[in-house]
Amino acid sequence: MTKNQMRLGLFALIVFISWTSVAGRLAVMSIDLGGEYFKVAIVKPGVPMEIALNKESSRKTPTLVAFRDGERHFASEAQTTALRYPQKAVGYLMQIIGRQFDDPQVQLFRKRFPYYDMLKDEERGTVLFKIDDDTIYSVEELLAMILEQAKEYAQNFAEQEIKDAVITVPPFYNQAERRAVLNAAKLVGINVLQLMSDNAAVALNYGVFRRKNFNATMQYYMFYDMGSTSTTATIVGYNVVKTKEGTRSESNPQLTIKGVGFDRSLGGLEFTLRLRDHLAKSFDGQKKTTLKVEQNSRAMAKLFKEAERVKKVLSANVDHTAQVENLLDEKDFKSPVTRAELEELTQDLFDRVTKPIEEALKLSDITLPEITEVILMGGGTRMPKVQEILMKYLGRSELGKSINTDEAAAMGAVYQAAYLGKGFKVKKFGVREGNIYPINVEFERQKTEEEEPKLIKRTLFSRMNPYPQKKVMTFNKHTKDFSFMVTYSGLDFLTEEDRRSFGTPLISKYTLVGVEDALANNKDKEPKGIKAHFQMDGSGILTLDRVESIFEKNDTEAEEKSTWSKLGSAIGGLFGSGATDEENKVEDTPEQEGEDTPSGGPTDESSSPLEKETGQNDTSTGTEPKEEQADSNEESTESDKKEDEDEKTENKEGQKEESADKEEPPQDKQEDATQKKDAKSEQPKAEGTNKTEEEKKSQEAKEKGPKVLSIKELIKTEEEILDLKNLTNEKFVAAKQRLSELRKIDKEKMELEKAKNELESFIFDLQDKLSQDLHMKCTTEEEREKINAQLSEASDWLYDQTPETKKADFVSKLKFLKDATKALSKRVYEHEERPKALAALKSALNQTTVFLATVKNMTDVEDPIFTQVELETLEKLINETKQWRDNSVKAQSKLKAYEEPTLKAEDVGLKIAALDREMRYLINKAKNFRPKPKVKEDKAKKSENTSEETSTGDSTQQADVPPTDESGKEDAPDEATFDPTEETETPTATPDTPYATPDSPEQESAPPTKKEDAKPSGEKETPEDRTSSGKRKPKSKRKPKEDTTEEEILQLDKTFHEGGEL
Repeated sequence: MTKNQMRLGLFALIVFISWTSVAGRLAVMSIDLGGEYFKVAIVKPGVPMEIALNKESSRKTPTLVAFRDGERHFASEAQTTALRYPQKAVGYLMQIIGRQFDDPQVQLFRKRFPYYDMLKDEERGTVLFKIDDDTIYSVEELLAMILEQAKEYAQNFAEQEIKDAVITVPPFYNQAERRAVLNAAKLVGINVLQLMSDNAAVALNYGVFRRKNFNATMQYYMFYDMGSTSTTATIVGYNVVKTKEGTRSESNPQLTIKGVGFDRSLGGLEFTLRLRDHLAKSFDGQKKTTLKVEQNSRAMAKLFKEAERVKKVLSANVDHTAQVENLLDEKDFKSPVTRAELEELTQDLFDRVTKPIEEALKLSDITLPEITEVILMGGGTRMPKVQEILMKYLGRSELGKSINTDEAAAMGAVYQAAYLGKGFKVKKFGVREGNIYPINVEFERQKTEEEEPKLIKRTLFSRMNPYPQKKVMTFNKHTKDFSFMVTYSGLDFLTEEDRRSFGTPLISKYTLVGVEDALANNKDKEPKGIKAHFQMDGSGILTLDRVESIFEKNDTEAEEKSTWSKLGSAIGGLFGSGATDEENKVEDTPEQEGEDTPSGGPTDESSSPLEKETGQNDTSTGTEPKEEQADSNEESTESDKKEDEDEKTENKEGQKEESADKEEPPQDKQEDATQKKDAKSEQPKAEGTNKTEEEKKSQEAKEKGPKVLSIKELIKTEEEILDLKNLTNEKFVAAKQRLSELRKIDKEKMELEKAKNELESFIFDLQDKLSQDLHMKCTTEEEREKINAQLSEASDWLYDQTPETKKADFVSKLKFLKDATKALSKRVYEHEERPKALAALKSALNQTTVFLATVKNMTDVEDPIFTQVELETLEKLINETKQWRDNSVKAQSKLKAYEEPTLKAEDVGLKIAALDREMRYLINKAKNFRPKPKVKEDKAKKSENTSEETSTGDSTQQADVPPTDESGKEDAPDEATFDPTEETETPTATPDTPYATPDSPEQESAPPTKKEDAKPSGEKETPEDRTSSGKRKPKSKRKPKEDTTEEEILQLDKTFHEGGEL
């Protein structure tokens, strides 16, 4: 093997390994975490967006996890456990994730499901579920189990490992709730690409299939979603925007969340609970027992299930009968329920149906006539009364029902997962979500001799501020270490109930350490404040990226270099330089082309690939005193547009801060901007004009003074989470270990069930077959009795086993039975397969015999394809195979079916393989055969008379070239020498020659064409072998001899493959 071959092989191996490793990570998934059910969708190469089925082939799975006897149960098994042991099956976790134990939302949960044993985590203040005396789980751990099950469904459906996911959450989730979901996903190794609001996911799924319907004019749609636990109304704007992808501009559709209204507790669950309580009162009223049904958790769980069923039926019927067998004290329950009764029971809930719409319209500042369509989502919208109220309030005769209410969120989220994941190229569809709760930064003004400390509040992210985004807040007057708080503010838009259940308004506290040290290290520089860089990512999580202390100093060296650079440019202009100084200058500006930064307010940087927008002006809160609002020098916010600059940059940043503090920029800046605009619009002028401009700029530079450098020094930050404390490292590791142990138990359980089922199946299957004709033929009466006795004994043993029986015991028992019946299995197999093998051998013998006869009949061929030895070898193989077959069949026919066979299907297969191998060799030789060119006598004589013009061969093959003159001397070969080693043209495949392809294994195994086949030694070259210019004609252009045509070769191949009787 040459070095080049080794390199090519190594390169191919590396590419293959890289491709397989990347391909294994290509699949992504989405998990739509609903209150009652979750749905999973996947995308992988070759499989577009598709809902993953669970083990029961269902497209949705209950958001429920149950425990019994140390094992976990999901899906229908969990629902069954919930009926018998409701305290051991935990569901509706999305209502209390990230909540404190004393939270009103948690207290409502406990009221709805009183049978749960819930404890308080004294360290974090969160909720714990006590399953039994030895088992306690946090809400994050329980949700992690459900997410892991969703991951397993996705991997089984995709048939490969999946780690990347987009998870949907309600749009009203706050920072604590979102972080808790991320922690749960982290516990089971899911890499969350994004936490996507479910309303945005639904809107994306709606838009991607209608992208051609949108244009630059924004179109408004409303999505009304009444799910199992909450209700949201979302106003979405669709339009086509221009985005910058690298160096080119594109136009892509984008959706923007304009307004969101919600009701956390209005959902299908509340209707079901009302009906459950109504049925409980009805049963107590029948006085079938002295026991109270409300005091029995199992009976209440049964009524809850029946209430859910009746509620769904009443959506299509005006009345129905609720009935539960053995509800309590062995008493059955039966009671009629009408739709009117249900509506009367829940009238106060129907009165709240339009509240989210009102809030969404108010927030978006959009009127009902501007909305193109109202689209329904969620199972709660199937109730006729809900649709009636919506149509009346919206003034519409019909509502949109064009999307799958169960799967739209999962499908939209998986589209986003494919966009964010690696390995997929999808059509871009921008998504701009909005921040629901305003976020402030609070800090104390540093105490001075003139002023006392004062609490300052500044808005960091206002309500419906689009995200992902980055913002920078500058503290201008702090010279010592200090701290600031990040809090929620302006929650007046929430209802009183929502404000009570919101929880603490505090998010986190940051302490800055090293401010004085930074000042001490930069005494020779002018301090320009401390910048805190905040980011709200695509998941809506707010983080503090870094804090920097900014200093400035004059750069005299840079000024000198700039002077020489200007002088060089002026000299270059004298020699016809086509660009002016303004055109060559790269301006350090944070704004993108086509965007304006509002004066007096911050700009927001989007961290997503979507179009960047400017944010809201950073103003003081309305509750601040008037003098604090005017104190604009205390702090300012700005966009973090220069995140990747070097440590030293031009002081454009300082100019930008001034624009954030003042309503108008300085006059000299306005003039400078005007000059830049004029310079870009004008064409280069004459040399004298250029010289005047250079002198003018030089004079302006002198007036402005030397350039200013900006220097940054990182400040250490200490974070304290105030809303929901994260799991400590020790607790996180312990939780992962517990989940790993549960995963191991689940795997052992699955393998145990598999071993048990395989043994049971083998016993029942063989017991049934022993009474069938085939197995009766292949066994004696005594053998059948023995096997039946072994099977009966194994069956009795199987049913006597306890849950403590190990997997190895079932495997061992199955192995014993297979070994005991191994001889029977072989005889049955041979009895079934031997006739098929003999039929295949007969067909192979017919084909080879017909082929051999056809070749032998071609006796007048001057240039035969096959040698006599090859034909005799084939004939001998055919005769020996026939003789072996006849003798073997004769010997086998003397044996009984229950005796050990002498003729086996495997031996017949070997004989077929030998025939096939020999025929492949001959067929491939025929396909690669090149007949010798036919030499005519008159042309041969002419070739002898013109030897100087038509001599062939090189110096190494002159013995093959005939004499060219009468004296017998040979002329030297000319440039057009004939090279017998030159490769011939590869024959192309035709429909009649399916094996004549370059990549086919048959061609690779064919013997190489000999040089003598191309040009036998001593044969003269004829004039027909040359063109008019003296060049040798390509060999593939030569016609085969008329004696053996190409059609005859193809006919041989066809004869072999089609076969026939002689």
